[in-house]
Amino acid sequence: MTDRLYYTDAYRREFDATVTACAPDGDRFAVTLSSTAFYPTSGGQPHDLGTLGGRAIVDVVDHDDGELVHLVNGALDPGAFVHGAVDWGRRFDHMQQHTGQHVLSAAFEAICQARTDSFHLGTSSATIDLHRLVSPAEITAAEADANRVVWDDREVRVRFVTSEEAVSLPLRKESVRTGTLRLVEVDGYDLSACGGTHVARAGAIGIISVTGWEKFKGGTRVEFRCGGRALHQLREWRDAFGAANRVLSVGAVELAPAIERLQSDNKSLGRTVRTLQEQLAVHVAADLVARGHREGDRIVVAEALDGWDAAGLKAVAAAVASTPGGCAAVFSTSQPALVVVARASGVAVDASAALKVLVAQFGGKGGGKPDMAQGGGLTGDIAALVAAARTALLA
Repeated sequence: MTDRLYYTDAYRREFDATVTACAPDGDRFAVTLSSTAFYPTSGGQPHDLGTLGGRAIVDVVDHDDGELVHLVNGALDPGAFVHGAVDWGRRFDHMQQHTGQHVLSAAFEAICQARTDSFHLGTSSATIDLHRLVSPAEITAAEADANRVVWDDREVRVRFVTSEEAVSLPLRKESVRTGTLRLVEVDGYDLSACGGTHVARAGAIGIISVTGWEKFKGGTRVEFRCGGRALHQLREWRDAFGAANRVLSVGAVELAPAIERLQSDNKSLGRTVRTLQEQLAVHVAADLVARGHREGDRIVVAEALDGWDAAGLKAVAAAVASTPGGCAAVFSTSQPALVVVARASGVAVDASAALKVLVAQFGGKGGGKPDMAQGGGLTGDIAALVAAARTALLA
């Protein structure tokens, strides 16, 4: 069985070991070693990356039989003595997040009596799922206590006990494993059975920042970032707030009210534009009808109108359709194009069918009724769109 060096020395970045087996596994090779510093995906923590004997580590898998397999992008000779190097940036990031999770989970347990049911370490943030709903005030209190422990720079120790010995210990969560258990202890604050990699002192976590939460399966999913990830998030927020400040001339705390004012102004402006479009649509429609193609008692209008949105196009088409014998297909000049098809009562044109003809030829989607239909996403030369619409309305 492979000697797992990371169990006793999470800071081990390089090591030498003997290849005990190597077998093809798809386009990769499954390698086992006499010893390894590479951590496998386990307990919510992703696997390490790095190099082994000059080959790139693609994955590290902990099999059910207890064997640890390294998936690499090239074959290694069984019996060969190889050098392994762990991607330290990735490893240390995982150590910060995982130890931070232990401290944060212990804080929720101590401050809120909220148990952690699961933990997931993602590429940009990590989450814990708490068994009950917690309030924003409780989250703030737990976050504050967790950071108190970090800034106390408490020692983080690893020790091994039997499952029988563990029964009498104050574990935060009872372990279902038997045999030898690996315990991770944050001095005076948390004791948990865990096989993951951890920092040696809580101060190396840097900071534990709760960046969001949501209801999840009857409880609360809490998103957090530690150390380098928290710093990266702070830089993103700094740049975003800085850009907002330059555009809106407000500080970070005034950003939400400023956006609310802009939204209110935009809604008011939108109402004004719609009112003006409705008034203007009557005059535009009259001009289009005057220039429309007349065939019998039918007046066909097919035009592209610059600067009109969907509501405006609908107003123009409806105004044309209010004219006896009027039928219209009006497009936006922007691409992909919007279109509204409408016809007056008694005109033998199916607006919905005409729209389907246009969608079949120029793409997009839409729908409606025989008297009016709307669509969008049409692509192609605007003159070709107008010509096809005119043909459909004359059919």
